Amino acid sequence: MALAAIQGGEHLESRTKTIKILIADDHSLIREGLKKILKGASDMKVTAEAQNSQEVLEQVRKTSLDLVVLDISFPGRSGLEILKDLKQEFPKLPVLILSMHPEDRFATRSLMAGASGYLTKDCAAEELIHAIRRVVGGRKYVSASLSEQLASRLETDAGKPLHETLSNREYQVLCMIALGKTAKDLAQELSLSVNTVNTYRARILEKMKMTKNAELIRYALQNRLVE
Repeated sequence: MALAAIQGGEHLESRTKTIKILIADDHSLIREGLKKILKGASDMKVTAEAQNSQEVLEQVRKTSLDLVVLDISFPGRSGLEILKDLKQEFPKLPVLILSMHPEDRFATRSLMAGASGYLTKDCAAEELIHAIRRVVGGRKYVSASLSEQLASRLETDAGKPLHETLSNREYQVLCMIALGKTAKDLAQELSLSVNTVNTYRARILEKMKMTKNAELIRYALQNRLVE
């Protein structure tokens, strides 16, 4: 009942203005599905789409927007790197992360990088619409479970886990290594050279105080960074 009341109030507030949205996802089926969902909200309109990092910035620069709905997983530059660019160039533009990755893997990093909210792609359509209205209204959106995680993390920040010392790209590489991907696989998927991938791996091992991939994989599994 409370959620319905909130949604209703937000709908009344935004009825006089159409929320102009950019959907940034490298999968056309996802973009089409999101457009279909948002078409059902009378106060929202998808006015631009992007399937890679370059298109995201191009569209934001030339299109009047109220919100970017951004995926994390892109070929080449990650969504978190795109988010960093967006917040540097357009600090007031809200960005809502919509990802296949569970909250406990990327939500905190996304919020710290400037995202206004984080949702997983298995969320209900109503939750997505509610989150959009909330962040466009100038507030943050996190689920109840993520709120608890953030509160718990503040209490135990002194005992920060090792993977929290990694940069966003290093964390991405760690997760991919833990999934059994080779340096060649990573280089292809991230549009990097094998040498660059190996440099990231060396940094990760140093920061994590480990010496081989097997230790990284064991750590990632124990801390539920991958499944």
